[in-house]
Amino acid sequence: MKRFDIQAPDMMLAAAIQAKIDQKTKPLGALGRLELLALQVGLIQNSLSPRLIKPVVMVFAGDHGVVESGVSPYPQAVTRQMVMNFLAGGAAVNVFARQHGMRVRVIDAGVNHVFDPHPGLVDAKVAMGTRNFALEAAMTPHQCELALAQGAKLAAGEAAAGSNVMIFGEMGIGNTSSAAALMSVLCRLPVRVCVGRGTGLDDEGLQRKISVIEDALACHQGGDSPLAVLAALGGFEIAMMAGAMLAAAERRTLILVDGFIATSALLVAARLEPEILHYCVFSHCSDEAGHGLLLEQLGAEPLLRLGMRLGEGTGAVMAYPLLQAAVNFLEEMASFESAQVSGKVE
Repeated sequence: MKRFDIQAPDMMLAAAIQAKIDQKTKPLGALGRLELLALQVGLIQNSLSPRLIKPVVMVFAGDHGVVESGVSPYPQAVTRQMVMNFLAGGAAVNVFARQHGMRVRVIDAGVNHVFDPHPGLVDAKVAMGTRNFALEAAMTPHQCELALAQGAKLAAGEAAAGSNVMIFGEMGIGNTSSAAALMSVLCRLPVRVCVGRGTGLDDEGLQRKISVIEDALACHQGGDSPLAVLAALGGFEIAMMAGAMLAAAERRTLILVDGFIATSALLVAARLEPEILHYCVFSHCSDEAGHGLLLEQLGAEPLLRLGMRLGEGTGAVMAYPLLQAAVNFLEEMASFESAQVSGKVE
């Protein structure tokens, strides 16, 4: 596997950034989380005047063989159909991204379909979907490393083109099963607390999903390294997101983390390179069961709780204006001195 050189942000500028925040015309701490965001972005960019440049949403799509075991109420064909919806600009992530002036890139990581060439589609297909992890490893070690490398290459390209804010979304029927399995193994938690209803399972379907994953984990004893677990249980879109996140952090790019599946990709990335967490802003807590607990495992506090569970990067796009507000107040808000406003009396 390619090694990533991810360094924690230099803290030398922390006191100066905090002083700039504290000198704004407000009581100390009055902007709450926005102040912490401003400090984090300033440290990531090593600047007293950070800027958000060319934010991009990268939506990775892949199919999952575990769908054969009845873990989703939707057919696998929906993955392909939603990719076409993304390309037509009709999905929720397209709508929200347009609202904020963001580009959306759609990546075929491993959809079980051969798409016609399209200017909006990146062909990074590793295979026609993963294998059924209830029966065998989802991917070979080579496929897993290839997916990581493909994601890293795409994120590196965006950073080279000037983007310093990246959102990673996904589409893949069955991918909440992969995410829950990854969480269970890497966090050493019972399957039952990691699994949710995904795209809308009823009680019977939920129990079947739990049983499928529990039985699968009992059979997968081939190693507990993050890469081995990812290969055994992950999806091509999850692996590509993990690689993209690692490459983004290596280039000091801010990562706005989306929901349950994206956070499971980050979990893998953080097990490989823990310093990546310095570069992450956690956008929201998904309504998918397990996400709140996964955020706790990562020591993360989400910005929003909107009851969303769509994926695609939608929750992260919705949180982006909070990042903008943090950067804008740091740069544009008057200081006590410049506004000739009296500060706190000591």
